Amino acid sequence: MSTPERPLPGELSLVSVGPASATQGASPPAASPGVGMAATRVPSGPTVPDADHANLTLAVSRYVNELFGAPAVTPPASPSSSPTASDASGASPAPSLPDRPESVDAPSQMPTTAPTSLPATPTRPERYEGENPFFTAPRFDAVALESPVEFRVDLLDHGQRPPHAPSPPSAPSAPAEPSPRSPAIAHEINPITDVTVPSTGGPIDGHVLKREFPILSERVHGKQLVWLDNAATTQKPRTVIERLQTYYERENSNIHRAAHALAARATDAYEAARESVRRFVNATSVRDVVFVRGTTEGINLVAQSWGRRNVSAGDEIVLTHLEHHANIVPWQMLCAETGAKLRVAPVDDRGDIVLDAYERLLNDRTKIVALPQVSNALGTVTPAREMIAMAHRHGAKVLLDGAQSVSHMRQDVQQLGCDFFVFSGHKVFAPTGIGAVIARADLLDEMPPWQGGGNMIADVTFEKTVFQPAPARFEAGTGNIADAVGLGAALDWLTRLGIENVERYEHSLLEYGTQRLLEVPGLRIIGCAREKAGVLSFVIDGHSTHDLSTYLDKQGIAVRGGHHCAQPILRRFGLESTVRASLAPYNTREDLDALVEALLRRTGGGGW
Repeated sequence: MSTPERPLPGELSLVSVGPASATQGASPPAASPGVGMAATRVPSGPTVPDADHANLTLAVSRYVNELFGAPAVTPPASPSSSPTASDASGASPAPSLPDRPESVDAPSQMPTTAPTSLPATPTRPERYEGENPFFTAPRFDAVALESPVEFRVDLLDHGQRPPHAPSPPSAPSAPAEPSPRSPAIAHEINPITDVTVPSTGGPIDGHVLKREFPILSERVHGKQLVWLDNAATTQKPRTVIERLQTYYERENSNIHRAAHALAARATDAYEAARESVRRFVNATSVRDVVFVRGTTEGINLVAQSWGRRNVSAGDEIVLTHLEHHANIVPWQMLCAETGAKLRVAPVDDRGDIVLDAYERLLNDRTKIVALPQVSNALGTVTPAREMIAMAHRHGAKVLLDGAQSVSHMRQDVQQLGCDFFVFSGHKVFAPTGIGAVIARADLLDEMPPWQGGGNMIADVTFEKTVFQPAPARFEAGTGNIADAVGLGAALDWLTRLGIENVERYEHSLLEYGTQRLLEVPGLRIIGCAREKAGVLSFVIDGHSTHDLSTYLDKQGIAVRGGHHCAQPILRRFGLESTVRASLAPYNTREDLDALVEALLRRTGGGGW
């Protein structure tokens, strides 16, 4: 028995194109031998990040200077260690790649020779004596809360004390004692923030890379694990696992508060991770980086904080048909609360956004556009930079969902021009429960907190609360400290691997996997956009997606069968679910061969 669909809160305007629109209930296009041959625009040569990255400890110190106006503290030089390449004997050579068109901003060429595996992470110094720069007197740039409901902006001058506090003596006879909130003490700390991030260059060999991921040696149902569910979550390299172990063994403490050594270590590690995020996405400042649990919480933060302040009845919010539920539901909730209207840009039969229709949706009532950089269900890479520019011409802000893009392509939020960028750590080789919102500082400064508690306040009385400036204002309570540290380690690992190397290698896997899947009788690839990331979403005539994914699991092959939390786009193609195989740089052609051979056996199409 079918269940009647519930109407969306607010008004939903859907621009339809062509006879295949979901609103018209048309069937999906039939498969053809050429379906699925998507050509990804990949740079001809990867950019080589600077080998001489700034020492992360100094970056943390700069963060303090920028955020609190405190002097930077330079630690003594640490012993250096030269990276060594892993033994690559017996590894298969990386597949050759076809020629591709140059990108708009063609990066510099990669060196022609390089190790086939990552260099070992440089060792850190045992310890050093010094003053933790985070325990310096903060300045209060804050928002004052006069009632539980209404906020008023009250930016205090640097160094000004909270309004209720007594004024300091006009002519002290002796140096003032350090603030109890920020004792300036010297103690022993053990920083993890002194490692540089060298660049390796060279092509990726998935066989070699597998050795860095302990879980990929697992056997399930008696078969060697083949992990092709990377769009759901990526596996973790040994360096991230060991970094978490080191944190819990040597640094575990709460942060930004106590004066003891472990608090200093934990604070340094946490803020170094913030600098790793800033560098990875090329944000202008660490003040632009807010830690959250993941993409979902990040979108909700923007919708509840920026949205409630700036969106009202009659305003419009523009999404695309490609959205994950996490980039639909928070905006529906905001529309229901404010009376705003939700409008949706369509996609064509290949899974590409129809840009003309998208631009027609934009007008002076559009307050915010929220779109994915990569579709989790189809792998479509959206023309995000162009769409962001279109929205800005109409005065709208733009949130870019980077959950499915951070592990596949270089991120540069300044070049993209987005106002908000959100992503999840577990999609990019980091732990679960951690992610980030990157936003322009001027926007964060105007946004009220959306949660209240410790860590985000500067001063509290029963009459008034003074909040810390961003990013602390949005990080109420004890954060996910250890996993933030793990996120920093994962991003540094990926930087050493080279994100352009990843993009090129995964493109070759995508082309190979597409060709091989089309050998399976009755198989139809869903989503054949002109530019795709490493997602292969398909159905097979006469076989349910649940049965196929269950069968593949018995063969040791992990894929995802279902709607992928993206029901609107699957229904656009007349479907309720697909089987999705999604790629990472530790996958190989042999992984894809195992997938295809299992499907051939299941469908009676034979096998190798």
